[in-house]
Amino acid sequence: MSLPAFSSSLSSSSSASSSEQASGCAHALAPYGWDEAWAAEFAPYTDQGLLPGRVVRVDRGQCDVMTAHGIVRADTAFVTPHDPLRVICTGDWAVLEAHGNPRYVKTYLPRRTAFVRSTSSQRSEGQILAANVDHAIIAVSLAVELDLGRIERFLALAWESGAQPLVVLTKADLVPDPVTLGHLVEDVETAAPGVQVLTVSSRTGEGTDVLAAVVGGGTSVLLGISGAGKSTLANTLLGEEVMDVQAARDVDGKGRHTTTTRNLLALPGGGVLIDTPGLRGVGLFDAEAGVGQVFSEIEEYAQRCRFHDCAHEAEPGCGVLAALASGELAERRLDSYRKLLRENQRIVAKTDARLRSEINRAWRLRSAEGRANYAAKRRGRA
Repeated sequence: MSLPAFSSSLSSSSSASSSEQASGCAHALAPYGWDEAWAAEFAPYTDQGLLPGRVVRVDRGQCDVMTAHGIVRADTAFVTPHDPLRVICTGDWAVLEAHGNPRYVKTYLPRRTAFVRSTSSQRSEGQILAANVDHAIIAVSLAVELDLGRIERFLALAWESGAQPLVVLTKADLVPDPVTLGHLVEDVETAAPGVQVLTVSSRTGEGTDVLAAVVGGGTSVLLGISGAGKSTLANTLLGEEVMDVQAARDVDGKGRHTTTTRNLLALPGGGVLIDTPGLRGVGLFDAEAGVGQVFSEIEEYAQRCRFHDCAHEAEPGCGVLAALASGELAERRLDSYRKLLRENQRIVAKTDARLRSEINRAWRLRSAEGRANYAAKRRGRA
């Protein structure tokens, strides 16, 4: 990946007034998302002689930061807290020392949005993948069978982050039959209510103009598993071969991790793109609101339930079960909804002692009820 060269001459910045520096930053960093709101957030640091910059890549305790003077390699030693959600990440707006070698990131501006997943750690920690994202582009390859459950999982994390999700079905040229393609789009639209679904082919150019228009404003992050075509899509949007591309396996459509770090790139038509490595695991992390957004129709059916704490299992007067019985609600959707809620509850319970106690209490009550029912049945047979 090619990045602009960094100019070592900063004599002009040291002698410029605060207003001149702010004006220069506004002009040079605008392609990377700098606006008046970010300038207002940064105002307290201006008089301290500190510089703003957008983090374009993080690796090994250091990061590349795009400043008004070009790319700066900076150390993140000042912003390495014990909380993994507060470490600096791609997309952050850094507060950077103006001079010195090495440079240091002193802090970063409050995040507008943050895309977070749970790690594979037994401690149920969250991992932040990207910050200050406006659009979460979920890339799904049409070269393999659709996994609607995985799409719903990505959507839950995207909604929870505060970004607007968008599902992009890549490699559309591999489905030449328009009727078949239409059915696949309908299936995804059912799993993604309120979300735009685009079919795109980087080979033929189908849909790329629409996608470019969507990402032309704000910051977008590309998400998906290996082999989904994210790097190819990034190159198409960039108009040049910036990201390396590797072929996916014919057997399952999976590919090796072409992208190994999260990289932030300014698009020629406007907007900013963050390309991410393929995600093997997409664990939820305190994403109850996001799950509710993905399954908004189930949340609406739940409003019809007789009891406000209905678990939608076997309760009388359950609006969700009534929708299931009438065919309004697909059983696959309800199963997926229950699965993601249970997973999210387990994650939250590991860090919330009160919730963990409530879950254990509910489990003991259900166990006692089950034993009582079993005992009653045995007495009836005796």
